[in-house]
Amino acid sequence: MKTKAQMGADKKGVGMTSGATEKWEARMDLFLGHLQVERALAANTITSYARDIQDFIKFLKEIELNDPKDVGRGTVQAFLIHLTEKGKLAPRSRARKLSAVKTFFTFLENEGLIESSPSEGVQGPKLNKSLPKALSLEDIQRLVEFPDLNKSLGLRNRAMFELMYGGGLRVSELLDLTLGQISLSESYLRVRGKGAKDRIVPIGEVALHFLKRYLEEERGKMAKKGSDNHLFLTCRGRRMSRQYFWCLISQMAKLLGLENVSPHVLRHSFATHLLEGGADLRSVQMMLGHERLGTTEIYLKVSNKRLQEVHKKYHPRS
Repeated sequence: MKTKAQMGADKKGVGMTSGATEKWEARMDLFLGHLQVERALAANTITSYARDIQDFIKFLKEIELNDPKDVGRGTVQAFLIHLTEKGKLAPRSRARKLSAVKTFFTFLENEGLIESSPSEGVQGPKLNKSLPKALSLEDIQRLVEFPDLNKSLGLRNRAMFELMYGGGLRVSELLDLTLGQISLSESYLRVRGKGAKDRIVPIGEVALHFLKRYLEEERGKMAKKGSDNHLFLTCRGRRMSRQYFWCLISQMAKLLGLENVSPHVLRHSFATHLLEGGADLRSVQMMLGHERLGTTEIYLKVSNKRLQEVHKKYHPRS
């Protein structure tokens, strides 16, 4: 690892225009406030940024760099080396932390708190681009229909699975749904996605059937005094946590012999099955809530890969 002097020597013109002695924590608070107010990011995303920036600040304190004028490009590179050697983090995790640091310094530069970002030009670890995992139609059907409707919470779980797969929802979007976001008569949801952007998601007949049954037969029994208007509640009448839902779906998947099934797999399967069924890419983009069409295009690769596997398995001259 480079010494403090070396890291300062190859810095890229970083200097405070004012408040050089301001603490790192104060700058981080300004940054997090920007993410919440101006960019309207989700709470979980802001928490992730805070954790990554805090790791960087902790590193700066360990090497005794308290003044922004001493932070150079070498400092950021040394942080990546530190994560590799000490933290033993996976390349994707290191890349995420570097992205957070770059966003942090870009904010400080735009606010006039530094002259230029020391993270500019720093290359992160190379990542292998992996295709999103999607279950087959048969496995999705087995998973979605697994909850026992004769047992407590069975209707709730079935309605959640049907709605998540049927609408391609993110787990946070599913758990944040309120009663006011549902239109049973028109069969659609008004989903609040990333960046606090709303989108309309249609509800299929099967999902609508189990959603109505859940509302009529089960939710009223789960609601307690003081319960809010979230659609899906725990047995204590509270909003369900991401961790609880993650455990719920992964445990059910394991009982079916399906490994490494996360809530996001339902979203991937939704998009893949739509494209395999002939849906156009733009419509899938709108239902997923992707800002860029390129983000949705990855599901075309998943669909094409499936077709290649079927051809290889069944065609006599494959």
